[in-house]
Amino acid sequence: MKKINQKIVIGLIAMLCMSLFTSCKKELDVQQNFPFEVKVLPVPKHLSLGGTAELRLEILPTQVYAENAYSLRYFSFEGKGDLRFEKGAPFIPNDTYPLPQKVFRLYYTGHSLGSHAFTLWLTDRFGNEKKIECSLQVQK
Repeated sequence: MKKINQKIVIGLIAMLCMSLFTSCKKELDVQQNFPFEVKVLPVPKHLSLGGTAELRLEILPTQVYAENAYSLRYFSFEGKGDLRFEKGAPFIPNDTYPLPQKVFRLYYTGHSLGSHAFTLWLTDRFGNEKKIECSLQVQK
């Protein structure tokens, strides 16, 4: 009976050792790439010539990773106007601008009458992108 109990104990110890040594990885798998959403507050649909519309945006990541960084690209395809941060030069279309915070404001100034349309692309450092389409009407 002792021999049977010893064999069972030795077998259990061997199985425990095998599972411990074969199931462990030497490297830790840390996820850093998290998708995100963008919250955009309502934007005025009508603007006077030379007037400025404020766009309020917030990046909402599904998980927080402190090392992640976000950037913005801007494409204007209808109307003549400028998009910029509150204190800064107008953006150059298709250039990349780093976003210092996840909550930010942009300002669009219309310089021509009629329809204005532009697209914002928000990207994180892992290549996740969100497209925001904006359109408004500039009147006298």
